[in-house]
Amino acid sequence: MQIEKTAIDLDELHKASAAGSCFICEFLRGNRDFKHHIIHESESAVAFLSRFPTLFGYTLVAPKRHVEQVTGDFSEKEYVDLQRFIYRVGEAIRNVLKPERLYILSLGSQSANAHVHWHIAPLPPGIPLEQQQYHALMHEYGVVTTCESDQLDFIRRVQAELQE
Repeated sequence: MQIEKTAIDLDELHKASAAGSCFICEFLRGNRDFKHHIIHESESAVAFLSRFPTLFGYTLVAPKRHVEQVTGDFSEKEYVDLQRFIYRVGEAIRNVLKPERLYILSLGSQSANAHVHWHIAPLPPGIPLEQQQYHALMHEYGVVTTCESDQLDFIRRVQAELQE
């Protein structure tokens, strides 16, 4: 598999994320301008590939209903159920890619990407320390570009892990 990083227009990315349309809600409504590859879904959550990944396999997980507070918009049971979903997806990704570390975090703000979502970012082995952690997640260092068949193969392998 050939993995390369290409530069991204950060001004355009920031403008789009603050444009007012919730990219997750638009994606879930089927808006083709917000198309993503779904990896896994439940009645209440969805996991899908990031359109602007900084690492191969970079996945986003979001509740299907529009909520904006990481904890405040959930009952304890809803939150724990969502975290269980994130755990299962994360473990499937970890088993498929065998990363050195699996980063899981929630980002966003009321200014941009307000719909709560979690990032699951698999750090491949062998990345120098100075390119790990926040550096590995920053769009300033480019986004991973891979062919569609590699993405679909990854999804198929993760879905097979989730079936076990």
